[in-house]
Amino acid sequence: MSWTPQVAVMIPCLNEEAAIPKVIADFRQHLPDAVIFVYDNGSTDRTAEVAEAAGAIVRREPLKGKGNVVRRMFADIEADIYVLVDGDDTYHAASAPKLISKLIDESLDMINGAREEKSEAAYRRGHRFGNRMLTGLVAWFFGERMGDMLSGYRIMSRRFVKSFPALASGFEIETELTVHALQMRLPIAEVATPYTERPPASSSKLRTIPDGIRILHLITRLIREERPLEFFSALAGFLALLAIVLAVPVIGEYLASGLVPRLPTAVLSLGLMLVAFLSLTCGLILATVTRGRMEAKRLQYLNVPIRFPRTK
Repeated sequence: MSWTPQVAVMIPCLNEEAAIPKVIADFRQHLPDAVIFVYDNGSTDRTAEVAEAAGAIVRREPLKGKGNVVRRMFADIEADIYVLVDGDDTYHAASAPKLISKLIDESLDMINGAREEKSEAAYRRGHRFGNRMLTGLVAWFFGERMGDMLSGYRIMSRRFVKSFPALASGFEIETELTVHALQMRLPIAEVATPYTERPPASSSKLRTIPDGIRILHLITRLIREERPLEFFSALAGFLALLAIVLAVPVIGEYLASGLVPRLPTAVLSLGLMLVAFLSLTCGLILATVTRGRMEAKRLQYLNVPIRFPRTK
């Protein structure tokens, strides 16, 4: 007997009245057995009304920010497979069945729908540059397994969704999803999917510079929390180097004259070296704590029941 997974399509929305009916219709066409959820994040237009009229289950999340919406969706919705997609009609609904099949056939926990541009208007130059820079930074510290970290098109297993500690509040949620999967060394994949421009009446909610800074801040925090030894060792190395640079002329004068005329510089150099050793010690201690947190996350991940066959 064939097994049919319960698929939930999750669409976070803010003022997408012009685009959301087509998004719902496209996913209804290509995933006819899926349940489509639209979570309205305080829209001032008729997004909720037109989404409900198009046949979606509409719910509301008053806390502003995509991360808050995704956290609510992950908590509320029960399914075997989760499709997370933006409501701006830029992602390719026809790719969803192929991505779901790949998730099941290869026993994966997440597939990232990497954006394959079909027009110059689809992807602003500032967004493209920022995505490459931030993706490269994450790859440097957590592993190079994704080329489009900020894609809003994800196919995920129940095990991944129900063990993901969603903490981000805004557009940095995609970064958090990626880093969590990389840090946990989960089975993931990335598949190129067509990406098109928004409908004329729809406008982007992503602010290139402010949201880019928030994402960069999140990456820095995740490096500090998930790679504490590397983070604090780098800080210790910088402080130690600065201390040595300041100490060299002081030591030179002392060897030449037996005097220490630059006493404040000598004290500063000593203080910086002590802080450097303290930073290294913090890194060593926090690395042990992080390992314990990783073990707890892994156990929570394994504790979530499997809801689809992991082998063919």
